[in-house]
Amino acid sequence: MNTPAVLAVVEDNELTRTWLTEHLTTAGYTVHGVATGSAALRLVEQVGPALMLLDLRLPDANGLQLLKRFRELDRDLVVIIVTAYGELETAVEAVKAGAYHFLQKPPDLDDLLITIDKGLEARRLWQRVAVLEKQHSWQFADVEVVGRSAALQALAEAVEKVARAERATVFLRGESGTGKDLLARAIHAQSERRHHPFLQINCTALPEHLVESELFGHERGAFTDARERKKGLAELADGGTLFLDEIGDMPLGAQAKLLRFLEDSKFKRLGGTGDITVDVRVIAATNRNLETAIADRTFRSDLFYRLNVVPITIPPLREHPEDIAPLAEYFVRQLARDLKRDPPRLSPSAMRVLEGYQWPGNVRELRNVLERALILEETQEIRPEHLPGEISLPGAMADDRPSPLRLPPGGVDLGHLELDLIHQALARTDHNVTRAARLLGLTRDTLRYRMEKHNL
Repeated sequence: MNTPAVLAVVEDNELTRTWLTEHLTTAGYTVHGVATGSAALRLVEQVGPALMLLDLRLPDANGLQLLKRFRELDRDLVVIIVTAYGELETAVEAVKAGAYHFLQKPPDLDDLLITIDKGLEARRLWQRVAVLEKQHSWQFADVEVVGRSAALQALAEAVEKVARAERATVFLRGESGTGKDLLARAIHAQSERRHHPFLQINCTALPEHLVESELFGHERGAFTDARERKKGLAELADGGTLFLDEIGDMPLGAQAKLLRFLEDSKFKRLGGTGDITVDVRVIAATNRNLETAIADRTFRSDLFYRLNVVPITIPPLREHPEDIAPLAEYFVRQLARDLKRDPPRLSPSAMRVLEGYQWPGNVRELRNVLERALILEETQEIRPEHLPGEISLPGAMADDRPSPLRLPPGGVDLGHLELDLIHQALARTDHNVTRAARLLGLTRDTLRYRMEKHNL
């Protein structure tokens, strides 16, 4: 048997407070009624209610100031503002400051119960996402890999295995924005080389004549602007890791010299005569199809086979959408810390929009979208309207679609209908919860919650 949710009613009008307390108790909740802001703070500290009905005008406190204190005590507390006519502007400000919703006095009892039910469900989702994100993250020194899918778990296990093979060349493949540089840093951070340099070169960013100089260095006078000796990244990374990003764009001339370096760990500085030997682990990455580049004669096949010792493919974000929620929560906290502000909450509706988008730019695009929202919006809750049009459009369109169902004259049993639709979605997707959730327009966590409610 489920324990009744604990609610708080903060209202200085005794008649209103008593009316709310009695009706909510009859509805099956455990209710505590208080008349002042100081009593409300003690209640949050000592009892920890899941949801609060808050009057903004209290004899000893300002409701907007209380909201901030409530968030410090319990970030998951759902606050519903109950406001008098004429205070709508203040109520909207309260929602921007972190309140879940607002209702006018006197609230319609049916509307109130529906809003409370939705608010408690939102709280369960917030807490579940936080727990899952905490359970499914891997910390490699100062590098964190976040996600809960089987794909991310396999990547984390691959990092640990590859890190132990300190000399093996690693080849990371995946679309742009999937986090190849992060995985390279995680491999370095987990290895015994972590106390030595991790140096990176982007093979796309440099002109062809500078790639060799950046990699292997040059002697004074090797070319017109070479006024002094310069050590290359391969030499500076001695004992550590050299990350060659976008290796598919490396010029053919530099590819030949890189192949020799991979074979025997030796190289010559540009303009030099003596061999230099170093101990460096090489990690290479590309978003290109190198098999096609080999056929086009823009990439050496022998270099490809030498790089492809330990290949790791990073899947695009659209193939593991169950990682969107923990990644989004992680980015919001990280970005808020960088911006020196309290982390806003992601509303369930905003999370549904994020999980419904295909993310062609992958994890990098997800982070950029959330960073834009945090910079441009000062709200304490990110909602669909705070997301870019190209992201939120699918969710907005969903409300405009004609309903595929017609309510029969005799009505329906909504619980039975929900259970039947869940059964159909699971059967159609061979019990794949992620795909079934998409068919129903739900997040994966919401579907799991509804399955538990129906004892599925």
